[in-house]
Amino acid sequence: MTTWDGFQAFATTPVAAPPPPGAPPRSLAERLAYHSRFVTVRTPAIDTLAKNVRALMILGRHQTVTARPSLIVTGPAGAGKTTALLQVGRACHLAHTRRHGPMATAGQVPVAYVLVPPAASAKTLATEFARYLGIPVAAGMSQAQITNAVCHTYTAAKVQLVMIDEIHRLNPRTTTGAQSADLIKDLTERIGATFVYAGIDVTATPLFTGVRGAQLAGRASLVDCAAFPARLGDSEPFRDLVKAMETALDLRHHRLGTLPKLAPYLHERTAGRIGSLARLIRQAAITALTDGTERITKTTLDAIRLDHLAEQHYQPRTRPRSRSTSTS
Repeated sequence: MTTWDGFQAFATTPVAAPPPPGAPPRSLAERLAYHSRFVTVRTPAIDTLAKNVRALMILGRHQTVTARPSLIVTGPAGAGKTTALLQVGRACHLAHTRRHGPMATAGQVPVAYVLVPPAASAKTLATEFARYLGIPVAAGMSQAQITNAVCHTYTAAKVQLVMIDEIHRLNPRTTTGAQSADLIKDLTERIGATFVYAGIDVTATPLFTGVRGAQLAGRASLVDCAAFPARLGDSEPFRDLVKAMETALDLRHHRLGTLPKLAPYLHERTAGRIGSLARLIRQAAITALTDGTERITKTTLDAIRLDHLAEQHYQPRTRPRSRSTSTS
């Protein structure tokens, strides 16, 4: 995914989808593969991010004097930030190809996706940008030389959207973190693209502190990718999410409506995080396929161990034991 070939393969591979009505039954192997990939539910966070990215790309299309406005997707771990980022990147890639045609876009790279390495220095971060497009980096090259090659190649490839994930790993209070933040600022001013970042609870990290943090905060809008609440006014966002995932299941004996009825329990198990919920339902579906039951029940769900964060949050309720009385 963090190379152009990998991202292009992701963007052009048909998304997983449940079988249409009347379609012949799929084999066990096909259904195991399907539930392993599973569908991506179109969440409000994805819609909000897509709308804002589209607007900012238009806003910055002819802006050449200063860095274009950017976006930061923030939220807790497992809330779907990376999924939202990648889905918007996929949509941008496909829209660019549809608009200009495959022949006209040959050699063009509309979208770049880069991960911030742990304890990243400016040079290692610049090297990640180079690696995405296969730019050769010799052992003796300086950071400035790598950066120049990145800016030249990204401009020649007509990169329009740069997505930087794990941005919370940057700490401008340290020397290497400050240099990495300066590199990103330099790239935003030299590459004619819209920059979108994603990270865990970035407002609670040092990312927005100091002069460099103030510069980033002054240019970036926040999109909050929070956990799903059980209730929001008169609506039940989490139950709706569960219903959408259940509708996508390909299990022959599963009863629709089972999982929405378990929404309070599922919310407790996952703390409303879409990543934990998707893992729980996918793993339960695979269990139901391998054991031949072809249905998901609360017993199936209870037997699954989730990520440590979800397990720490979940406190199963136990019924108090009734005191037995003896008669003489």
